[in-house]
Amino acid sequence: MTVEILCVGTELLLGNIVNTNAAYLAEKCASLGLSCYYQSVVGDNEGRLKEAISTAMGRSDVVILSGGLGPTEDDLTKETAAAVMGKKLVMDEESKDAITAYFKKRGIQATDNNWKQALVPEGALVLTNHNGTAPGIIMRKDNTHVVLLPGPPGELKPMFEENVVPYLEALEPGIIYSQTVKICGVGESKAETMLKDLIDTQTNPTIATYAKPGEVHIRVTAKADNEKEAKKLNKPVIKELKSRFGYDIYTTEEDVTLEKAVVDLMLANELSFTCAESCTGGMLSARLINVPGASECYKCGFITYSNKAKRKVLGVKKPTLQKYGAVSEQVAEEMANGAANAYKADMAIAITGIAGPDGGSKEKPVGLVYIACYMKGKVTVQKFQFMGNREKIRESAVTSALNLMRKCILEYFSKVTFGKK
Repeated sequence: MTVEILCVGTELLLGNIVNTNAAYLAEKCASLGLSCYYQSVVGDNEGRLKEAISTAMGRSDVVILSGGLGPTEDDLTKETAAAVMGKKLVMDEESKDAITAYFKKRGIQATDNNWKQALVPEGALVLTNHNGTAPGIIMRKDNTHVVLLPGPPGELKPMFEENVVPYLEALEPGIIYSQTVKICGVGESKAETMLKDLIDTQTNPTIATYAKPGEVHIRVTAKADNEKEAKKLNKPVIKELKSRFGYDIYTTEEDVTLEKAVVDLMLANELSFTCAESCTGGMLSARLINVPGASECYKCGFITYSNKAKRKVLGVKKPTLQKYGAVSEQVAEEMANGAANAYKADMAIAITGIAGPDGGSKEKPVGLVYIACYMKGKVTVQKFQFMGNREKIRESAVTSALNLMRKCILEYFSKVTFGKK
């Protein structure tokens, strides 16, 4: 079956609100085995909305609309959809009672226009809104199903999970199941080249690459009668990806971020950690500390932006700064050593670079970054030349630092393990 997503609201067209509903609905529908070929955004205009709904109903089995179910005059979705389907609006007493209870609980007096939300198309399936006042609606005409959902994500998502998912599951037997292989340190073009033979011959499952900041995610998707069968189809493909990308893969779990993968490695190996940041100004620490459990391994973080701070806090030698400059392999190494020694940490990372837009030169252009990783007495330094604006350069530096940490841990403990055999 095919599904079409139609998001309603002039504020979406103006860019006042980011349309996260479309991405959420598309992903959820794909996991249910529904094929989505069209997505649209239309403003709060009855004529254009009527045209959009009619067009969608003419080419898709399921049409999902979000937004425009509120109490104001420009909330036209329900009225317009009912008109397109030839249904009149009637008062739904259960919805009216729910709206009354909603306002009473908050000590607010409902205004007359709120009762507009309790009007529903005759014969429609009404979906209770436990997080707001606008009920959802499902209508059917011939073989087309039209689903109306409130616009606020805090209302739309739980309503979709609780009510719409079971409804759609009953319509389409079978599922689409995806698993994501996340890699770091390999660009999208190189990753796709390494996968070209698999992509060219793919049937079921399919492979697709997605570029993320400093990462590439490879989504393996199978269609089957159930999740168990889909996983069975995905398994040999994921095994092949592991063979090709090796240590560049940091996880095959959807909810694991790069920073979580690093923290998990440090916890598993009982490592203590500290860091020294210059151009990233605490961004690395922020990403690591955002992971639950990081406090078990993260000791301290230094933001040594000036040369004076690098000398006094980390012990970077003045002659080193004078001879090589703050953005250099030598300074990065001394920063890492200084951070590790300051708190007797097993591991330390140091970042120094030129984030721009000013401060670059022919010898040291904007985007030049050195990252050093101290690991139980050994320091590994890598040089990077990042592109983009100041924010992108800093983000790229943090991602590369996390990946260097991950690889240094894996390298160290693989050598320890092999040495014991």
